[in-house]
Amino acid sequence: MADHAPAVRRRAPMRRGLSRQAFVLVLLIAVAFGTAIYMGVRHPYQSPAGSGPPAEPLRMTVIPLAPGGEVPGASDTDHLYASSPAAQFRIGAEGIPLPAARRTAHFSDGQVTNALSIAKDYIVRSALYPEVLTGDQVRPVRVLLDPDQLDQFDQSFGHPAADGRHAPTGWLVRFDSSQAELADRSIRVQGTLQAAETDSSTLEVTADHTFVYALRAVADGSGQRADAGAKTAEASLFTVRRELQFRFDREDLRLHQAQLVVSYVQAGPLSCAEDSTNRLHPLLAGQTAKEGGPAGTDPYATGGATALCGSLAEGSQPKV
Repeated sequence: MADHAPAVRRRAPMRRGLSRQAFVLVLLIAVAFGTAIYMGVRHPYQSPAGSGPPAEPLRMTVIPLAPGGEVPGASDTDHLYASSPAAQFRIGAEGIPLPAARRTAHFSDGQVTNALSIAKDYIVRSALYPEVLTGDQVRPVRVLLDPDQLDQFDQSFGHPAADGRHAPTGWLVRFDSSQAELADRSIRVQGTLQAAETDSSTLEVTADHTFVYALRAVADGSGQRADAGAKTAEASLFTVRRELQFRFDREDLRLHQAQLVVSYVQAGPLSCAEDSTNRLHPLLAGQTAKEGGPAGTDPYATGGATALCGSLAEGSQPKV
């Protein structure tokens, strides 16, 4: 009882400022808040940096080539090809070989090869598929286009116009199936493909090919040919020269699609008086071009395209 002891233990004086645990908690909250702000500014579903600007509309020119006289024909299509400038052409897709791919400053060998392969795929589908040539099928071609061009493509087939923007024959090759049919599915082809980088996000492929088709008039139920003036059983050659320019960004390469930006087509034998906007109306064996030139061009009208027509060189026809 004599010794006095304090009733409670003395506590050490409190340190001023935040404890270590409190500091860590505040730091974690600050980091989480900063991350939320960053993700809000940079939306996770933004377009990839390499996707590039929207695709340009396709610019197209279709020039019919009129023969100087009667279209030559023969019953043997092999003989027709052998006696024409297409004698040494390859058959089908073999006439569209891929060149050696070389990397560019911003694209690898594989990306260049991919661009060339997509361009070749488009050319094959749009100029060699029988269901496209003489049918009404457009989907094999449509699925290869950049989505930015689908509205223009659909409008071209829904409302064809000779305005340099909406001609189906600028997108693909197709004949009037009520008049002509393939006499031989071994279409002759020759041409080139070239790839080049236009900027750090864009590859460009240029294609220049000549297609030679053996056609004959469609027969009705009685065996008669529907086209007046066409020789009954004879086939004739029809030539299409297509110069196409494709453009690819990295998104196109990833999705196996293309931007077709230029289409320049020469085709014959055709009559200049016939409208080649929606379908090609070939002149067949024994036929001659109708009198009259292409549809008139109004220089006061805006938004239209100049009507063009050329003469088919005599040397381009088979010697039969």
